[in-house]
Amino acid sequence: MIKTAPNLFSYTPYWAECFGTASFLPTTRQEMDQLGWDSCDIIIVSGDAYVDHPSFGMAVIGRVLEAQGFRVGIIAQPDWRSTDDFNELGKPNLFFGVTAGNMDSMINRYTADLRVRHDDAYTPDGAEGKRPDRAVLVYSQRIRELYKDVPLIIGGIEASLRRIAQYDYWSNKVRRSVLVDSGADILLFGNAERAIVDIAHRLAQGERIDQVQDIRGTAVIREHLPDGFTEIDSTRVDWPGNIDKFQNPYEYIKEPTQCASDKAKTDPDEVQPLRIIPEPLKGKQRLNKEQTYIRLPSFERVSKDPVLYAHASRVLHLESNPHNAQALVQTDGKREIWINPPPIPLETSEMDAVFGLSYQRIPHPKYGDKKIPAYDMIRFSVNIMRGCFGGCTFCSITEHEGRIIQSRSQESVLNEIEEIRDKVPGFTGTISDLGGPTSNMYHLNCNDDEIQASCRKLSCVYPVICKNLKTDHSETTQLYRKARKIEGVKTVAIASGLRYDLAVEDPEYVKELVTHHVGGYLKIAPEHSEAGTLSKMMKPGMGTYDNFKRMFEKYSKEAGKKQYLIPYFIAAHPGCEDEDMLNLGLWLKEHKFRVDQVQTFYPSPMALATAMYHSGRNPLKKVNYKSEKLYIPRELEQRRTQKALLRYHDPDNWPRLRQQLRDMGRTDLIGDAAWQLVPAEEEVKKPRYAAKGQAAASQSPVKKSGGRSQSASAGDKPSLANRPTALARKKAASKNAKKSKAKSVKKAQR
Repeated sequence: MIKTAPNLFSYTPYWAECFGTASFLPTTRQEMDQLGWDSCDIIIVSGDAYVDHPSFGMAVIGRVLEAQGFRVGIIAQPDWRSTDDFNELGKPNLFFGVTAGNMDSMINRYTADLRVRHDDAYTPDGAEGKRPDRAVLVYSQRIRELYKDVPLIIGGIEASLRRIAQYDYWSNKVRRSVLVDSGADILLFGNAERAIVDIAHRLAQGERIDQVQDIRGTAVIREHLPDGFTEIDSTRVDWPGNIDKFQNPYEYIKEPTQCASDKAKTDPDEVQPLRIIPEPLKGKQRLNKEQTYIRLPSFERVSKDPVLYAHASRVLHLESNPHNAQALVQTDGKREIWINPPPIPLETSEMDAVFGLSYQRIPHPKYGDKKIPAYDMIRFSVNIMRGCFGGCTFCSITEHEGRIIQSRSQESVLNEIEEIRDKVPGFTGTISDLGGPTSNMYHLNCNDDEIQASCRKLSCVYPVICKNLKTDHSETTQLYRKARKIEGVKTVAIASGLRYDLAVEDPEYVKELVTHHVGGYLKIAPEHSEAGTLSKMMKPGMGTYDNFKRMFEKYSKEAGKKQYLIPYFIAAHPGCEDEDMLNLGLWLKEHKFRVDQVQTFYPSPMALATAMYHSGRNPLKKVNYKSEKLYIPRELEQRRTQKALLRYHDPDNWPRLRQQLRDMGRTDLIGDAAWQLVPAEEEVKKPRYAAKGQAAASQSPVKKSGGRSQSASAGDKPSLANRPTALARKKAASKNAKKSKAKSVKKAQR
């Protein structure tokens, strides 16, 4: 059944509500004095600059806690090289909260090629070096140096995606839960308003932090597992195959220091480790899910066994629906990491209240005239929803915000637009975005509460759109129309990524979008062209893209507008072979796309595609030791080559691509014909002269806008005059087929 939770704002306010609402949450002792505070109840430490805006996590959590009556201080981007900045506001009465900020600090600092970035969008003037690597760990350690007895709570996306043992791309190993390494008392995952409010009130009422262990959306370390619970080993939930010949993956094995018999004599009271015998679940055994937990393979096991790692990742994702998820347990040494079920999503009225709090909508005055790039990008945008049911394996939004969409009311969104018009400096009439993780999932949810309560699907739209999913975009369409009518608003743009497989289900929405909210270019994300790779991404095939493209062009023409689609693609995704990337490059050239903004797959913590990358197995299916091994482009040069195929038009990439085509036995694609991928080398290239009465061969005109290159007519196809016959192309392609296949097999084995 659908689970509910007390209204977020139904708690009796803490006594300190008498101090009222602060214009900005204090960041210094002087600001505290101006508010008449002798101390803070809660202090939030963040890796981002303090922007009092509902798109910044520290501001949301701070304002929500303030609305509960607590005095909240902010320590933004402290100098972690000493403890001085961490002591700026003194000792909090209740707890410290630590977050790395809106981005994972490692992804913020390093590119997918592990190169250091030279800017930070969440820092004044984009300066680099204002936050440490693994910021949650470093900030927590500094706080512990100062105050060993103050409760410490970690949260935000960096902590959320590291709540269990997770593969760490930057060190190329499996790291333990950040809860262990940080020394924190509680870890919050997902959007944490419910959990942080519950914790704050319980601590304010006198509970000890070690008694607060049962709150949804939290992970804690338990010395003893709770009484009355039934344990299920994860193999009964998702049997990983014949593992009984291997060492028991659920057992903590201590290195022996003396023989077992002597140990028994010298320490007869020592608690013996629990042995779990892996056995598939037989029959339909009914269990009270409120009193059961699932035991994942231990940290020691998943760190050494990639197959068990993939299995654990799959089970965690299967237990992500807050209405049917069970608690998870993972042993780390003698510690038990207890992960409570995910938080209950906020209702629309609660979302409205959260976004309606007293945000100033600007950076803290202490930054003066300095520009904060992330703020400049979103200051005229409105977040209308949370969550994503797309389930793309390379994305961590679902792991953080969940699959159930949480939407605001139209009235709340429209009120925020008016507030932007009236309060935000520099507003000229353009709302830069109405969106969120996606632009078109607003108020789209399951049609049946009972089905939603029992659903365990990883995606509502893959491999096909679920018949129980609401796909009527009418609420979004109505919102767009009302937003355009607000006095002082000239333009409402849609900048969040569009889920076009959903959009094609509602032509009226597409027409409204294309006619009024596309300023020449619309971002969409096919991610790839090849079915094999798309299946590892859980993305729809190119047929859906073609359907949307036809609809987009039709409505653009009817509106009298010349508009273009800007597709986004990923290189080097798990399961993507060089042949797949070559086919994508050829697809791009055939459709005259010259994309500049492309990306290489980035193995972010806890994503399903990251489990593929590390294990070489596919956790979208049941995993065992005989599971088919995926092809994984791991080597840096190969990843760069796959990315270069997306930018076949860049002369800097031509030498690399020529060599790759030679290695693949595809020299037929080197040359000057329209269907060939890269031109021949200059030293062997013959000059071309236009025959009398004929125009010299030339590229189609290209228009550039906003730093992106795009063909003047995305719908036009390249000239077929110089294209060889299908038979000739087939012969050229098959000339070295055996050689190419042998190389692919060799790479896959490696």
